[in-house]
Amino acid sequence: MVTALRLVAGNMEEAEEAAAEAFTRCLERWERHDAPENPSAWIYAVGVNLLKRRWSRRRREADYTKSLAPPIAVRSDDPAVELWSAVAKLPDRERIAVVLRYIGGLTEREVADAMKVKPGTVAATLFRARKTLGARLRDVGLDPSADEDRDHG
Repeated sequence: MVTALRLVAGNMEEAEEAAAEAFTRCLERWERHDAPENPSAWIYAVGVNLLKRRWSRRRREADYTKSLAPPIAVRSDDPAVELWSAVAKLPDRERIAVVLRYIGGLTEREVADAMKVKPGTVAATLFRARKTLGARLRDVGLDPSADEDRDHG
């Protein structure tokens, strides 16, 4: 199963995830007594469909990213340049979530609706993005927590 899905996906990690999900769905049906007549064929079909949905989601995310307005020009000595440079380097999903949440001002629920994902996925995505951004900013000599100290001190 994984080998076949790897050939479809071109990626071992995606193939393993799709296979695991397909087997899980089959087992859930089995426990409800509505198991497919041909479980093997059903699992292959589910695995391929899961991969197709992921590709479709990625295309939608890429299309959405392309539709975003180009960034505005800022002074090169402005720390915001480093911040937005770091944001631009985030993976598509993280970048979109950060922009919608912190620039667009949407709630996590609204971000989830816009991205067609679950709110928990948005929360986890934003957590990863903040962690990555913090590390990247510290790497270039900026301490994200220092801004809070300056604002309050």
